[in-house]
Amino acid sequence: EWNAKASSLLEFTKSETMGRNLVTNFITDEFRDSVNEVLCAALRGRETANFEFPMFTKSGERRDILLNATTRRGPDGEITGVIGVGQDITQIREITSEQMRIADDLSRLIESANAPIFGVDLNGQVTEWNRKAADMLGYSKVETLGKNFVQNFIQPEDRAS
Repeated sequence: EWNAKASSLLEFTKSETMGRNLVTNFITDEFRDSVNEVLCAALRGRETANFEFPMFTKSGERRDILLNATTRRGPDGEITGVIGVGQDITQIREITSEQMRIADDLSRLIESANAPIFGVDLNGQVTEWNRKAADMLGYSKVETLGKNFVQNFIQPEDRAS
């Protein structure tokens, strides 16, 4: 079966897909074996949830798909096929990738800053310690992470303030 959402997403009409092998005709070489394994497993009664793979639209645009492959059974319980329910996660992947890029940029900025920068969580534990803090205070990042900032790195006479 090829529904309206699949047609809209991948630009192939139902008539262009029906009767054609899904894996051979619509899955890239790189993922044919793994997608085939998921579908074959469902045909043996073993369902797969949250399997990710790319598909390409008729015009060549990549779409990241999250697939759940469920065994389809007839009235007598005999396996008759596979029901694949896919979700387009392309935009989620793009947003996640951008967030990771920004986080990496910020981490590099903190690490390379020419000022000591440290992070402390709600319990007062050190969560960040940059190169300049290590240079100035003589404690490496590894030595400080997870330790109480005030108790371990503030002079006793200054802890009350």
